[in-house]
Amino acid sequence: MQLVYSIVIPAYNEANELLVTLKVIREAMAMVTLAGECIVVDNNSTDDTSEIALAYGADRVVYEPFNQIARARNAGAAASTGKYLVFIDTDTRIKTEPLIEALRHLKSNCYVGRGSVLRLDGEISFIGHFLVSIWELVSKLTQIAAGCFIFCRRDAFDAIGGYNEALNASEEIRFSRHIKRWGREHGLKFKILDLAPVVTSSRKLEWYSGIRLLGWTSLIILMPLAVRYKVLCGFWYNRPAKRLRFMPIKQALKKAKLSINAQRTCPIHSCHTNYLAFQN
Repeated sequence: MQLVYSIVIPAYNEANELLVTLKVIREAMAMVTLAGECIVVDNNSTDDTSEIALAYGADRVVYEPFNQIARARNAGAAASTGKYLVFIDTDTRIKTEPLIEALRHLKSNCYVGRGSVLRLDGEISFIGHFLVSIWELVSKLTQIAAGCFIFCRRDAFDAIGGYNEALNASEEIRFSRHIKRWGREHGLKFKILDLAPVVTSSRKLEWYSGIRLLGWTSLIILMPLAVRYKVLCGFWYNRPAKRLRFMPIKQALKKAKLSINAQRTCPIHSCHTNYLAFQN
């Protein structure tokens, strides 16, 4: 029997992040009566990513030996059975409301897929705020989704060939354009969801200086073909040892519990109200 939706999470050395992310996802999935699955793609990790994934909520772990985000996402999609695909990053917390909204829009048969505006956790610098604000503006104007949370129909995903594996970064931009085009040809829309922002990590803004962040952004804008060369995509693949902070297991579990409790008391929208509306 085909499941209604599949959540795909690519992960490279993300044992600590998965402790939090999977607990939040399982809490959200428990609020949806539709049958779904959660798949973690171990993208050639050297830590306990696979073991943690299976122990803390993943239904399956898929192994992708080539360390590249597009290949990892495609591998997860190939192994999944859901009618709808939900792609998230390991440091992105998809709580109940965004998941319900995603499935509600896909089930309406009006949308080929959607993305979402983002909110970063923790404190970020002025340059960080500036870059996030620029991205949100561009995302809304062009209807291009951020890679940390994209959901779509499987038939559309298969029709466009999934993510372009020639790209080592920014693959979500091409993906958004191609799936929008497919949607238009079939009378379906692709929009950016802004009623239920997703929370994603600001860790890269902590790892790298403002000047380096601006440098990488300028490189991608001025030389779009740079994303075809992995050596130029260090922002997405390298992790500075001096800045990398490993969270102890007990602290990660405590953070997961706090995230779930915060979700239950969300002051912006009532998850319970949306849940009832979704079921009807």
